[in-house]
Formats: sequence, C-alpha cells, structure tokens
Amino acid sequence: MAEFKQSTKLHNVLYDIRGPILQAAQQMEAEGHRILKLNIGNPAPFGFEAPDAILVDMIRHLPHAQGYSDSRGIFSARTAVSQYYQTRGIQSIHVDDIYLGNGVSELITMSLMALLESGDEVLIPTPDYPLWTASVALAGGRPVHYLCDEESGWQPDLEDMESKITPHTKGIVVINPNNPTGAVYPEETLKKIVALAEKHGLVVFADEIYEKILYEDAVHVNLAGLTGENVLCLTFSGLSKAYRVCGYRAGWMAISGPKKDAADYLEGINLLANMRLCANVPAQHAIQTALGGHQSINDLILPGGRLLEQRNKAYDLLNAIPGVSTQQARGALYLFPKLDPEVYHIRDDEKFVLDLLKEQKILVSHGRAFNWVRPDHFRMVTLPNVKDIEEAIGRMADFLGRYPGN
Repeated sequence: MAEFKQSTKLHNVLYDIRGPILQAAQQMEAEGHRILKLNIGNPAPFGFEAPDAILVDMIRHLPHAQGYSDSRGIFSARTAVSQYYQTRGIQSIHVDDIYLGNGVSELITMSLMALLESGDEVLIPTPDYPLWTASVALAGGRPVHYLCDEESGWQPDLEDMESKITPHTKGIVVINPNNPTGAVYPEETLKKIVALAEKHGLVVFADEIYEKILYEDAVHVNLAGLTGENVLCLTFSGLSKAYRVCGYRAGWMAISGPKKDAADYLEGINLLANMRLCANVPAQHAIQTALGGHQSINDLILPGGRLLEQRNKAYDLLNAIPGVSTQQARGALYLFPKLDPEVYHIRDDEKFVLDLLKEQKILVSHGRAFNWVRPDHFRMVTLPNVKDIEEAIGRMADFLGRYPGN
C-alpha cells in the first residue's frame, strides 16, 4: 500500500502548546487522573461565562443565520467593529475594511498567506504567541524573532528589532497586551515601532485580542491610531477573551493606512476570504451586542474582580518560591515565570513540564513553546479561582523543592 506523509510545508511549523505534552495529559485523563490545566487561555472551564445578552442575541438570530453571509461578514457586525474603532479615535477604519473570521487565528493565517513569498521575513517577538511563528512558516516565510527584555517588564528591544530588518523583511508583529508575558506597551514604544515600519516600508500586524483585559493603571493604545496614512496596519481582535466565548470563534481584522498602495495585497486577502466562503454566521451576530452593551470584563479586572485577584495571588505565590521570579502581568491572562538556572539545572524545559505533569497532575506550557531562547521559563494561566491557584502553586513549590533538574 502507498505510504502517505505530511507535506514538507509543515516541517518548520510548530504549535507546541497543543503538542506532545497536551497529548500526555489527555492520556492521563483517559486513565482516570484529574489534571489541573493551566496551559490554555480558555476561560469557560474555569467558570467564566459569556454575558447573557450575547447568548440571547445569538439565539434570536439563529433562524436567520442558516445561510452563508458576505465573505467579509455581516454588515451589522462589521459596522459595530468600525464604530468601536471610531470611539477609540481611529476614523480611517470603515465597514469595508473589516473582515470577520473564525477567531483571530484564521485571519492571521489568511493575512500572511496573502502577503508572503518564499523566503520573506516577518519580525515576531520572543517570547511570542506561537501561531504567528507557525503561520509565517506555513506561508513560506521565515520568522525572525526580536527580543523582549524581561528586566524592563518584557518591553520590545527596539535596537534588536531594527538590527534584524533586512531587504527580505515584510512586516513586524506586535502582540499587545502580550501573550505570554502580560506586558502592555507604552505609546512611546509603539510610536518608535511605527517609525521603524515607515522607515523600512513594512506592514504592522497588531495582535490586540487582550486589549480590554488590563490591570490597575495599564493603558492600551491601538497601533492603528498611530500608524496614520503612511504605514499599513492590520489589527486583530475579537470576542474570545474579554467576552469569554472562545468556542464561538468570533474575531476580526481591521485594515488601516495606505490601502491604495496595498490594493494588490488586499485583493489577495479578499480572494482567501472568498475561498473560505464566510465565518461562522451565528457568532457574527454576537459582535454588535458585545461591543455595544455593558462591558462586563471591567467587573473582573477592577479591584475586587476575580481576574485581578487571581493574577495577584499567582504573582505573590510564584515569587515566594526560591529560585522562581516573574514579572507582574499588566494585561492578558498569563504569567511567564523564570526558573533561575543557578538553582534549577534544567536543560530541557519540555521534559521539566512533562515531569511536573506526571508527578503533580498540573499542566503548564514550557517557555520554548513560545519561541523563547532558553529552557528557563514556563507559562501558566491565571484563570483558576484563588483556592485552585494556591493548591497548584503549592504543589509546584513542593515539586521544585525536590527537582534535581534534567
């Protein structure tokens, strides 16, 4: 019989946060073990529910959502997204500049497939959300990682960024608020990134899915509000995180800047949007209601809010473990702790995470799954309630106290 193998296009495509370690956890669950999953930013399993208004609106529209929509998305939802950006002071994003997708993930892949030729380069932060690195590779491009500096709160190293721009560079990815570090970038830093993009003629890809999940005095600045008419900016956001509906797969991409100069590229995006016919129509009907009503995420991030309290507890407990330190997250749903290499002699962070899973039944993600450069970090979500966080980090501390390294 013929042997069928995966395409060579996938040889450089990795997505380890849903890779072998998750498969091991699933096998353990099948054997009857209870696994505390701190590896994926999926609010629903931790008791976070969608606002009732979103559920009601989707249900009411189900009879009218049985057919395909416009490939870019239903008009009312795209209008709501355009108007949202207008309230943020961005007047250049119109209804026809919005594409709705089956989550942001689909739109990221589409935007890169439409742009990149073989060997083209895209600058991506390290650590990153690994879908960006994987999607660049899948599109035939070469992901090039610029450093984010842990000692300065995981801010982008702008000198390192500029040093990695070559004649092959096509774009810069900015993840703000950042996954996995929780960093939120100040306006001055974003302006300098925009200046680099303008100087070198690059597209800016602004991943802003966590823009509403901010703590204390953190302020989010939309990159599209800084790029003006001289830099092409593709902004990605959606309902998954702030509205706790990851499973609905309701995301959008908003295009701003010199669209006439990018007409051929945008025609390519339109082609790919047409090929997938349309995004999930029932979930599209949730967008207008979500953006226009009470923003219940604020109840979770303000003092006394569950997300803020859980973040604080996780931060305090992790930093109390000898040899463990973490920068405080100013946004998003994660912490990215460092394991001091002078204390923990870890050469293989994937094995470390697997050992933790097998002994303590706790699932986290290893740092190199986020294209970090050394095996000395891991990511954990801060979604569990305070009691579960206390138990989980207590078990981590017990494990680390006895862990010889690898």
